Amino acid sequence: MDKKEIKKFVIQSARLIDDKKGDEIKVYDLKGLSSLCDYVIIATATSAPHLEAIEEEVSTKLKGFSLYKTNRDGAQSTNWRVSDYGGFMLHLMTQDAREFYALDKIFSFAKELAWQKKQEEKVSKKTKTSAKKTARKPSVKNTKKAVKKTSKKVVKKVVKRTTKKTIKKSTKKGSK
Repeated sequence: MDKKEIKKFVIQSARLIDDKKGDEIKVYDLKGLSSLCDYVIIATATSAPHLEAIEEEVSTKLKGFSLYKTNRDGAQSTNWRVSDYGGFMLHLMTQDAREFYALDKIFSFAKELAWQKKQEEKVSKKTKTSAKKTARKPSVKNTKKAVKKTSKKVVKKVVKRTTKKTIKKSTKKGSK
């Protein structure tokens, strides 16, 4: 398998993880920096069943392309699973394990590979820009006016209720 195919499978794997709602997906390019593999994917799962589902999804889809794990570790672990696909390694971890082992710091020397679709990035940038334009910040003046109106209404209601209760009580006392 050549380098371009490996990169294609790495990007595909990251997208599969994203489709399965994996969090904090990072792909590190280690070409020329490591003798172990060319890429490392690190992703966070929210729970042990989620970790299992992500691993199974990636494994099943890659088998469809005749790409199989050469090694696997952590099969019984509920915190961290490692799958070795030869040209890349996949680390699936819970948030606690990710913070504890800090693999992101270990691979900080490597260049991070962009794996998201460029069209999606453009759409999300446009959405963010248009959302910023349409969102209005409430002015302090308008907020103060709204608070005054609301508090005046509340005070009037309380005074009205209290007055009615007082009148009823005094009427009951006077009639006895």
